[in-house]
Amino acid sequence: MLKIEPDIAFKKALKRNGGASLNECIQCGTCSVVCSLAPDDRPFPRKEMIWAAWGLPGKLLANPDIWLCHQCGDCSTHCPRGVKPADVLSSIRLLSYRHYARPSFFWSLANKPAWLPIAVLFPTIIISLILFLAGTFAIPEGEVNYAAFFPHAWLNSSFTLITLLAYGMAAVGFVRFWNDLKAAFPERKPTIGFWRSLWQVKGDMLLHNRFGECTAQRSRKVAHLLVFYGFVLLLLVTAYAIVAAITHNYPLTRFNPFKIVGNIAALMLTIGLCIMLINRLKKSDIYGNSNYSDWLLLISMFLLTISGIVVQTARFLDWGWAYYLYFFHLVCVWFVIIYLPYTKFAHMVYRVLALTFANSIGRR
Repeated sequence: MLKIEPDIAFKKALKRNGGASLNECIQCGTCSVVCSLAPDDRPFPRKEMIWAAWGLPGKLLANPDIWLCHQCGDCSTHCPRGVKPADVLSSIRLLSYRHYARPSFFWSLANKPAWLPIAVLFPTIIISLILFLAGTFAIPEGEVNYAAFFPHAWLNSSFTLITLLAYGMAAVGFVRFWNDLKAAFPERKPTIGFWRSLWQVKGDMLLHNRFGECTAQRSRKVAHLLVFYGFVLLLLVTAYAIVAAITHNYPLTRFNPFKIVGNIAALMLTIGLCIMLINRLKKSDIYGNSNYSDWLLLISMFLLTISGIVVQTARFLDWGWAYYLYFFHLVCVWFVIIYLPYTKFAHMVYRVLALTFANSIGRR
């Protein structure tokens, strides 16, 4: 006899985040039929919908199918009851971030509206403290020189340390997720190794091939590619800037190739984020429910990108408010970097792990 112990709090959280009434699902199976991404063997999201209605987190949080879903919205578009399975699976993923977040306090900072003031205050205090210790917590005189306000040695070392700490703690959750995936399928042993399986799903990661199979939200692929590669390029430019600062080849001139690439990356991010924002504002019936976590991620990355462009302009034009803008930009940078592993952006890791595992056991 199968004993079911519903987690009512989990079910309520799913409904609150996803905005769907789970009890209205009639298990017709339309969602699984129209989904072009679901495997033929035990396709999603029908089984996930009933597990969600029963309040069974143990069946859902370590389920790779949650991440095989790319939330294209085909299932929600064709649902005869308007239950919106895509939003339900998105809500499950959000609760997965909370379940695996280490420390969980960071998840609360990044996903609960009441914690937003503290979430912003945290990087603000850290940056202010570093400036105080560096002895430069004052507006420098003369032409704009950000290094005189925040010395490169202090900036680069503190930025690197904070990033390693945040991502090191988040890595604990990623490892737990991978182990839970294996424990959820004890009868299906991987037929290929991790690295070979990872290589085989590179198209899903680098080209977003799976998005091309969706029909309801075709513009999402373009937007995601712009944001993904814009972010990657900015990381590479940032790494180069750190090296350039160490070798005394900084600040970069406006015609430096890496400066040009950085500006192109910022443009890519701006366009991609604008597409995402417009879709969520004007096409919510197609693009699904948007919760606080969705908006915080999009708006914080948008502010990061725009403030970076403004700060660069302020330096070249020698604006009087340049240092205040620069401080705001640094808060945006650290806000995104510190909380990134605890927001929806963490799907870059969780989805890759789930795709790699699913591929290794032949679930494709």
